[in-house]
Amino acid sequence: MMSPRLRHALAGLTLTLVALAGSAGGAAPLPQPPEGGQPIVIGTSYVIPSALLGDRRRLNVYLPEHYDDPKRTFPVVYLLDGGLTEDFHHITGLARINAAYGAGQEVIVVGIEGVDRRHDLTSPSATAADRRLLPTSGGAAAYRRFLREEVRPFIAAHFRTGGRAALMGESLAGLFVAETLLKAPADFDDYVIVSPSLWWDRGALVDGAADDLRRGGYAGRRAFVAFDDPPPPAEAAARDRARQDRFAAALNGAGHGLEVTVIRPGEGHGGIYHPAALLAFRHLFGTP
Repeated sequence: MMSPRLRHALAGLTLTLVALAGSAGGAAPLPQPPEGGQPIVIGTSYVIPSALLGDRRRLNVYLPEHYDDPKRTFPVVYLLDGGLTEDFHHITGLARINAAYGAGQEVIVVGIEGVDRRHDLTSPSATAADRRLLPTSGGAAAYRRFLREEVRPFIAAHFRTGGRAALMGESLAGLFVAETLLKAPADFDDYVIVSPSLWWDRGALVDGAADDLRRGGYAGRRAFVAFDDPPPPAEAAARDRARQDRFAAALNGAGHGLEVTVIRPGEGHGGIYHPAALLAFRHLFGTP
């Protein structure tokens, strides 16, 4: 009878012989990219120190086609979740195609790369279930100051900005944009809010929206809001839709001076960002 040790040794030898036979049989090598290719560059990445956040953060900057014209200045879209593995590529593509053939204004896109988006994009929640779901949450106030006091001055000091500045985000980032609109409307001129997570803290942001808007500071500002179609089950979908409707009603209330556009593209949460962002570019930065 063969011992276990000998059986193990023979099995290893068999695998080795099979591997050698495969290599000796002239198996085709895996394809490799040809030499001499040129990298495709759509922007430039910068790392800036943040005293407010106590670390260093990456900004990815897309400059439009005619930025080389020294006489021109450009509006800026500040994109949350703006890392290279996040939303930078597809949003900059939309910015470029919106400006093609003179169909819209050329814009600078500044992607703010996420680190811990669950922390940076949420305010503290009084709901225990939220804190269990996102245990690092609660850093939105500091992140808002970071955008206002560190990111925007850096961009203004190094690029030819002019005209309006927009803040754009989806999901938790959409919640952050909505909260910035309500709590600190002077921070930006335009607010692009896509599929915002209005469920956070049991809809507290929606509950206080009308009171926030009554405080004013909205003259000349614009909000572009795109809501997803809430998924089943029916009870949860109805609750989410009701929050969306209440938020839209508060924004559309009279007297605060905010220009509001609300759309429902008929997309779920996972598919809404691309079509909604294109419509936002056309609406906010289109050619008259």
